[in-house]
Amino acid sequence: MKVYADQESINSSNIAATRAPSGRPVISVFLPVFNEEPNLLPLHAKLDEALKELGRSAEIVYVDDGSTDGSLKILREIAATDDRVRVVALRRNYGQTAAMSAGIDAASGDVLIPMDADLQNDPADIVRLLDKLDEGYDVVSGWRKNRKDKMVTRKIPSMLANRLISWIGGVPLHDYGCSLKAYRRESLQDVRLYGEMHRFIPIYASWAGARVTEIPVEHHARTMGKSKYGLSRTIKVVFDLMTIKFMASYQTKPIYVFGSFGMLAFAISLLAGLYAVFLKIFHRADFVQTPLPILAIVMFAVGIQFLLMGLLAEMLVRTYHESQAKPIYAVRERLGFDQSK
Repeated sequence: MKVYADQESINSSNIAATRAPSGRPVISVFLPVFNEEPNLLPLHAKLDEALKELGRSAEIVYVDDGSTDGSLKILREIAATDDRVRVVALRRNYGQTAAMSAGIDAASGDVLIPMDADLQNDPADIVRLLDKLDEGYDVVSGWRKNRKDKMVTRKIPSMLANRLISWIGGVPLHDYGCSLKAYRRESLQDVRLYGEMHRFIPIYASWAGARVTEIPVEHHARTMGKSKYGLSRTIKVVFDLMTIKFMASYQTKPIYVFGSFGMLAFAISLLAGLYAVFLKIFHRADFVQTPLPILAIVMFAVGIQFLLMGLLAEMLVRTYHESQAKPIYAVRERLGFDQSK
């Protein structure tokens, strides 16, 4: 993880300044776009109105995720008429996580605000997110408290998933699926997104020491275009949760989990072998009459494999951290040090 030398001074600064001292915009709003042609012009009009009321410098980054309709054409027209607009066009449809990652990489503001391009998020909520950041938080997550989606296919699965994610990730949020959030740039510096893990960014940020909270935001029913979400994502979320749990508990000590399974396999092997010997001595049972000897041999081999996998994982973890000079901790503040070193 990155060492945050000046985190406290950043947190104490007021993001209401019209422009960051570095010349970057204060706010970067970035939006993944996939086949949202009818929504883009009304969305941009709402964004324009919301950002003008803030009185702070801002940029808008649209990431076209391989749209097959006229979305990219509309984005080019918007960029030609608004100098705050940046457009990143991906070569094909990579999915929302990749588009979010491209938006993070392209954004230059001190505060990063992702949101959906389907008009279900309300740009007017941006000011409320920023006000909450000013209270000293690093991540403010939107909560679609009055969600305008179908109950069976969207709301109930989402509610169950959010509870499971909160329990496993240790960050109690009501709505991980809401794209509308606000992040201080420093809280995203070490985030690398894979699979469908964009929804877990608050967890990653929390692991790095970020202060995370949430506020209710507006949510509108989709009126144009077609939803890109469905129950098919549920299995992907389950697999990503398994990865999250493993990284949370064993990222720097994988031998613990592999070694535990190896010891369990050895224990089963030992018990099966001893019971086979017991049957042979006291019940005159031939080894070929019971599967216990085979079970003992197989579980012994499995135990060795788990231990070797654990050792290999330990080598990979050390290579990952040492080759990139990545520390395994994060520092919030440094006092009494020469900051030039």
